[in-house]
Amino acid sequence: MDKITQERISKLHPKVKVEVEKIIAECDAALTGRAKIRITQGLRSFKEQDELYAIGRTKPGKKVTNAKAGQSIHNYGLAVDICLIIDGKTASWDTAKDWDNDKVADWYECVKIFAKHGWDWGGNWKAFKDLPHFEKKSIKTKTSEIKTTWRNLIKLPKDKDGYVVF
Repeated sequence: MDKITQERISKLHPKVKVEVEKIIAECDAALTGRAKIRITQGLRSFKEQDELYAIGRTKPGKKVTNAKAGQSIHNYGLAVDICLIIDGKTASWDTAKDWDNDKVADWYECVKIFAKHGWDWGGNWKAFKDLPHFEKKSIKTKTSEIKTTWRNLIKLPKDKDGYVVF
């Protein structure tokens, strides 16, 4: 796991940090060729979210998100975006390439591993596909399990570091 990925994982919600480390290790073990996984985005501030939301609306460019501040699971440290790093230096978002020649696209090897751990993939969304995006489906609390939607998360109390309390 590279330093950039480690740094981005360190800012995720404490309930998913170790799990994401395990997922990345499993992805890297499955990818036996030139590709390794990198986290390109993890926790995102409300300010950063609003700046992304403005692209394609009040700022030039193509829309990159439909989520305003507070409406992205990234704002709660429960989502990651990925790319593949080829030969330790070149970023790739190619979902079809099979760098390790095992007859399965490397990207989909990672999709399967995230799914095994209970993460939704933005590539499965119907209206606004987000191929680099993965988010935790739900989190277990002491008394129940909560679906990790922004509508559920925004009303929960926050700890001293700003993470929602489960």
